[in-house]
Amino acid sequence: MMIIGAVLFAYGGMLGLCLGLERHYKQVWGRPGPLWLLRVLRCSGWTALAASLLSCVAAWGWAMGPVGWFGALSLAAVVLVMGLPYAPRSAVLVVAALPCWGLWGWLGL
Repeated sequence: MMIIGAVLFAYGGMLGLCLGLERHYKQVWGRPGPLWLLRVLRCSGWTALAASLLSCVAAWGWAMGPVGWFGALSLAAVVLVMGLPYAPRSAVLVVAALPCWGLWGWLGL
């Protein structure tokens, strides 16, 4: 369960950092983003990457957690890099799975 969360947080973090750049924001939304929004996206991207690391550490401990985190980062980056050029808006919609995963874990389903 935590592994899925780690990958989703890593994907969300990578997407936040990606959309924090004006050229990628414009690629997805068709217009340049406001400066404050780009900064918020970058900050939330780093926060999501930290949450991904903490999720991996909670699952495997500090001995193997960072190794699993690099694996989650790699998987998230490959999915984002393959999806963003072909379906940019769909790549953003994948992050909608993050609250669903949180609710699922909170309810214990």
